Amino acid sequence: MIRFDNVFKSFDGRQVLAGVSFSVADGEILAIVGPSGTGKSVTLKHVVGLLAPDSGTVTVKEGARIGYLFQGGALLAWLTVRENVSLPLKETTRLGDGEIARLTDEALKAVGLEEAADKYPAEISGGMVKRAGLARAIVRRADAVLYDEPTSGLDPVTAQTIHRLIKRLNAERHITSLVVTHDLAGACSFADRILLLKDGRVVLAATPDEFMKSDIPAVREYVAASKGAI
Repeated sequence: MIRFDNVFKSFDGRQVLAGVSFSVADGEILAIVGPSGTGKSVTLKHVVGLLAPDSGTVTVKEGARIGYLFQGGALLAWLTVRENVSLPLKETTRLGDGEIARLTDEALKAVGLEEAADKYPAEISGGMVKRAGLARAIVRRADAVLYDEPTSGLDPVTAQTIHRLIKRLNAERHITSLVVTHDLAGACSFADRILLLKDGRVVLAATPDEFMKSDIPAVREYVAASKGAI
């Protein structure tokens, strides 16, 4: 579905990605973890073409529909939840009003937001904002969803709700998921594999169990630091 081959990217002479290579299979949930500033969000932006590599290649399955859940939800304050979710359909398709309404309701139901559909972003909780952003990301029946810190700023209970939602959407819709997160414990609960980025390089990509048991010094250091932050 998604493949990086020896990708390099620099900004103003500062190298952010230094030969990143990995792949995400159809229907897989891959969590990307690592210290701040190591290129996690930059990696996501390469997938959707917001950034282009200085060298190397990024390949996405031809015809794949990609949804993007931004860190803050990125809802438009002057639109209701329903209007925010339907926006991609209105802007990028020629569907009729009835089909747009049907797909919007389907996406809202998938994330459990039917009752909040006519509220404005300022009237709902942070967790609901994230769910509304996710509904907007999947409303075009996305094949893959990119999540940029989907639980940042949320309390632990709400964060677990988002984690369960990522896993449920993957199971029910076979959505390929690429999740940037600082929550290692959460990643272990929903990801098929966890990838550690450090200094712009892939240190390890492994199942949660293999990741937590790894003897690689950088992995052990990150695991220890994550446990200390809990």
